[in-house]
Amino acid sequence: RKTPLTAADLLNDRVVPFFDEHRIPLCRILTDQGTEYCGNPERHEYELYLAVEDIDHTRTKTKSPQTNGICERFHKTVLNEFYRVAFRKKIYPTLEELQAWARERLAPYKAPRRLLWLPELPRNPLGKVLKPRLRELFAAERAP
Repeated sequence: RKTPLTAADLLNDRVVPFFDEHRIPLCRILTDQGTEYCGNPERHEYELYLAVEDIDHTRTKTKSPQTNGICERFHKTVLNEFYRVAFRKKIYPTLEELQAWARERLAPYKAPRRLLWLPELPRNPLGKVLKPRLRELFAAERAP
Protein backbone atom coordinates (compact mmCIF):
# COMPACT_ATOMS: atom_id res chain seq x y z
CA ARG A 1 0.00 0.00 0.00
CA LYS A 2 1.30 3.43 -0.89
CA THR A 3 1.72 5.50 2.26
CA PRO A 4 4.24 8.16 3.30
CA LEU A 5 5.70 5.78 5.87
CA THR A 6 6.28 2.94 3.40
CA ALA A 7 7.81 5.38 0.90
CA ALA A 8 10.20 6.71 3.57
CA ASP A 9 10.94 3.18 4.77
CA LEU A 10 11.84 2.05 1.25
CA LEU A 11 14.18 5.00 0.86
CA ASN A 12 15.80 4.32 4.23
CA ASP A 13 16.17 0.56 3.86
CA ARG A 14 17.03 0.17 0.18
CA VAL A 15 17.63 3.31 -1.85
CA VAL A 16 19.86 5.42 0.42
CA PRO A 17 22.11 2.44 1.37
CA PHE A 18 22.47 1.61 -2.35
CA PHE A 19 23.64 5.14 -3.14
CA ASP A 20 25.92 5.16 -0.06
CA GLU A 21 27.45 1.83 -1.05
CA HIS A 22 28.36 3.25 -4.45
CA ARG A 23 29.54 6.54 -2.92
CA ILE A 24 26.96 8.55 -4.85
CA PRO A 25 25.56 11.47 -2.89
CA LEU A 26 21.78 11.60 -2.94
CA CYS A 27 21.13 15.35 -2.96
CA ARG A 28 17.70 15.60 -4.57
CA ILE A 29 14.78 13.38 -5.36
CA LEU A 30 12.08 14.01 -7.95
CA THR A 31 8.61 12.65 -7.25
CA ASP A 32 5.15 13.15 -8.60
CA GLN A 33 2.47 14.93 -6.58
CA GLY A 34 1.14 11.75 -4.95
CA THR A 35 -0.01 11.94 -1.33
CA GLU A 36 2.63 9.40 -0.33
CA TYR A 37 5.32 11.91 -1.33
CA CYS A 38 3.79 15.33 -0.65
CA GLY A 39 2.29 16.80 2.48
CA ASN A 40 2.89 19.15 5.38
CA PRO A 41 6.69 19.12 5.90
CA GLU A 42 6.22 19.25 9.68
CA ARG A 43 4.02 16.13 9.93
CA HIS A 44 4.37 14.13 6.70
CA GLU A 45 6.64 11.07 7.26
CA TYR A 46 8.23 11.14 3.80
CA GLU A 47 8.91 14.88 3.94
CA LEU A 48 10.33 14.51 7.47
CA TYR A 49 12.63 11.71 6.35
CA LEU A 50 13.94 13.81 3.45
CA ALA A 51 14.58 16.71 5.86
CA VAL A 52 16.48 14.45 8.28
CA GLU A 53 18.62 13.05 5.45
CA ASP A 54 19.10 16.56 4.00
CA ILE A 55 17.68 15.54 0.61
CA ASP A 56 15.96 18.21 -1.46
CA HIS A 57 12.50 17.26 -2.69
CA THR A 58 11.48 18.36 -6.16
CA ARG A 59 7.95 17.68 -7.38
CA THR A 60 6.75 17.41 -10.93
CA LYS A 61 4.55 20.12 -12.29
CA THR A 62 0.89 19.27 -12.57
CA LYS A 63 -0.10 18.17 -16.07
CA SER A 64 3.52 17.83 -17.17
CA PRO A 65 3.90 14.39 -18.74
CA GLN A 66 7.58 14.92 -19.61
CA THR A 67 8.77 15.18 -16.00
CA ASN A 68 6.15 12.77 -14.69
CA GLY A 69 7.46 10.16 -17.14
CA ILE A 70 10.90 10.52 -15.55
CA CYS A 71 9.36 9.85 -12.13
CA GLU A 72 7.40 6.87 -13.36
CA ARG A 73 10.51 5.31 -14.90
CA PHE A 74 12.42 5.91 -11.65
CA HIS A 75 9.61 4.36 -9.60
CA LYS A 76 9.65 1.32 -11.88
CA THR A 77 13.42 1.03 -11.41
CA VAL A 78 13.07 1.28 -7.63
CA LEU A 79 10.31 -1.32 -7.69
CA ASN A 80 12.31 -3.76 -9.82
CA GLU A 81 15.74 -3.23 -8.27
CA PHE A 82 14.92 -2.84 -4.60
CA TYR A 83 11.43 -4.03 -3.71
CA ARG A 84 11.00 -7.11 -5.89
CA VAL A 85 14.55 -8.28 -5.20
CA ALA A 86 13.57 -8.90 -1.58
CA PHE A 87 11.22 -11.64 -2.78
CA ARG A 88 13.87 -13.30 -4.97
CA LYS A 89 16.53 -13.81 -2.31
CA LYS A 90 15.92 -17.54 -1.96
CA ILE A 91 14.41 -20.03 -4.33
CA TYR A 92 12.50 -22.88 -2.74
CA PRO A 93 12.87 -26.07 -4.81
CA THR A 94 9.84 -27.75 -3.22
CA LEU A 95 6.47 -26.61 -1.98
CA GLU A 96 7.22 -28.26 1.37
CA GLU A 97 10.27 -26.01 1.90
CA LEU A 98 8.25 -22.94 1.03
CA GLN A 99 5.50 -24.01 3.41
CA ALA A 100 8.05 -24.64 6.20
CA TRP A 101 9.48 -21.16 5.63
CA ALA A 102 5.97 -19.65 5.86
CA ARG A 103 5.20 -21.56 9.07
CA GLU A 104 8.40 -20.23 10.68
CA ARG A 105 7.65 -16.60 9.85
CA LEU A 106 3.86 -16.27 9.84
CA ALA A 107 1.25 -16.60 12.53
CA PRO A 108 -0.37 -20.05 12.41
CA TYR A 109 -3.66 -18.68 11.09
CA LYS A 110 -1.84 -16.85 8.25
CA ALA A 111 0.40 -19.70 7.10
CA PRO A 112 -1.00 -21.53 4.06
CA ARG A 113 -2.28 -25.01 4.84
CA ARG A 114 -1.91 -26.18 1.25
CA LEU A 115 0.11 -24.97 -1.66
CA LEU A 116 -0.46 -25.75 -5.30
CA TRP A 117 2.21 -25.15 -7.92
CA LEU A 118 1.01 -23.80 -11.26
CA PRO A 119 3.28 -22.89 -14.16
CA GLU A 120 1.05 -19.83 -14.67
CA LEU A 121 -2.28 -18.51 -13.49
CA PRO A 122 -5.28 -19.21 -15.74
CA ARG A 123 -6.22 -15.96 -17.48
CA ASN A 124 -8.81 -14.78 -19.95
CA PRO A 125 -7.76 -13.12 -23.25
CA LEU A 126 -7.63 -9.72 -21.51
CA GLY A 127 -5.20 -11.02 -18.87
CA LYS A 128 -7.63 -11.16 -15.95
CA VAL A 129 -7.15 -14.11 -13.57
CA LEU A 130 -9.95 -16.65 -13.88
CA LYS A 131 -10.88 -17.25 -10.24
CA PRO A 132 -13.50 -19.93 -10.98
CA ARG A 133 -10.84 -21.90 -12.88
CA LEU A 134 -8.50 -21.56 -9.88
CA ARG A 135 -11.23 -22.92 -7.59
CA GLU A 136 -11.65 -25.88 -9.93
CA LEU A 137 -7.90 -26.56 -9.87
CA PHE A 138 -7.79 -26.46 -6.06
CA ALA A 139 -10.89 -28.68 -5.82
CA ALA A 140 -9.36 -31.19 -8.26
CA GLU A 141 -6.09 -31.18 -6.29
CA ARG A 142 -7.99 -31.84 -3.06
CA ALA A 143 -10.02 -34.77 -4.48
CA PRO A 144 -8.48 -38.26 -4.07
